[in-house]
Amino acid sequence: MLDFLENKYYTINNLVKIMQKLRGENGCPWDKEQTHKSIRNNFIEEVYEAVEAIDTDNTQLLREELGDVLLQVVFHCQIEFEKDSFCFDDVVNELCQKLIIRHPHVFGDVSVNGTDEVLTNWENIKNTTKGTTSYTQTLKNVPIVLPALMRAEKIGKRAGKAGMDFKDYSSALKCLKSEIDELEQAVASGNVSDINDELGDLIFSCVNVARKLDVNAEEALAKSSDKFISRFEKIENYLELNGIDMKSLSIDELDVYWQKLKDVT
Repeated sequence: MLDFLENKYYTINNLVKIMQKLRGENGCPWDKEQTHKSIRNNFIEEVYEAVEAIDTDNTQLLREELGDVLLQVVFHCQIEFEKDSFCFDDVVNELCQKLIIRHPHVFGDVSVNGTDEVLTNWENIKNTTKGTTSYTQTLKNVPIVLPALMRAEKIGKRAGKAGMDFKDYSSALKCLKSEIDELEQAVASGNVSDINDELGDLIFSCVNVARKLDVNAEEALAKSSDKFISRFEKIENYLELNGIDMKSLSIDELDVYWQKLKDVT
């Protein structure tokens, strides 16, 4: 039995040892069976739950969810430790080194004038330490597994640093309108592959417009989705109170109710 079972307050060292126990010879069968890939989605879910706690200003929930995220970090570290690859301390060490290197204005003698210079220095140091030698590499370094809108925004920003960007939102909006025309042409042709390509281009253009307007496309779409659910609920509740089956109405009839109720608080 571990010495810290009756601790009144546990530390990160205790957490690492608990994970070692769970994955050890007399540990938990489920924990022992897990691999990086088998708990991959758990990691993603825990991060999103932490984000939800942030968005809802729920401090108590945030504390809990951050713990769940940390558990995933320790879990993955333990899997590698068992392979004699690296341990949690190695991860912390590398992180500390990175923070020190990328903040020469705090830990060194570099002077900066505001946040913009800090971000510029961060990006330059990052590219140097990672051996990035071309703008194309910076685009390829954006993780493929990011949500598509978030990835598109990052790619657009990095392309902009190479000078390939719209001058302002109006020029981005002009491109968006052009993409709509191209999508309509693809639909008219009936070519499924072209439709898929042009629809992707259209969405990418929407992200560019959002970026030039300093709007986070991912957050904007999330809010629109919530707005749609809210308006849909108003229509359904209204129809139910009036004894009308929603499915019995045509889309044109439903649109009348939509326009009538969408601005009702």
